[in-house]
Amino acid sequence: MMGMATEHKKMEEPGGQEVLIFTVAQEEYGIDILKVQEIRGYDHVTRIANTPDFIKGVTNLRGVIAPIIDLRMKLVNDEVTYDNNTVVIVLNFLERVVGIVVDGVSDVLSLQASEIRPVPDFSISMPTEYLMGLGVINERMIILVDIEKLLSSEEMQLIDSVAQGAAN
Repeated sequence: MMGMATEHKKMEEPGGQEVLIFTVAQEEYGIDILKVQEIRGYDHVTRIANTPDFIKGVTNLRGVIAPIIDLRMKLVNDEVTYDNNTVVIVLNFLERVVGIVVDGVSDVLSLQASEIRPVPDFSISMPTEYLMGLGVINERMIILVDIEKLLSSEEMQLIDSVAQGAAN
């Protein structure tokens, strides 16, 4: 009997998490599903003058003025196109609503602690402080992003001022 209880506990490892998988420039990224409010198609945004290129503007999400950030420009800093597959993931964290533009959303995965590897110091095109680890399932590798660190506090202050300016 003791062996069975140990086996059961091992299957439900602590530290597991559900992540929403999205793509940016053919790479798969994952963010904590609990921060996701909704997923919607890319729609018209109101551009705000004198903001960085990755801040596309603001939009009205059910009465809340939310900044829209193109994560593709932030992560890859590449020329981006908008088509029917372009998606906005609406996030709700730190008492903010923010939309991030990505190339597409594929699925939701439940990652166990044993499937999360530490981030190597090399071969990643972005600073590693934004990364929580690499999710490895079979041959699939998912870059796990700490969205709060990715959108640094300095940027969040800028985003707040953009949203407040648009609301007034």
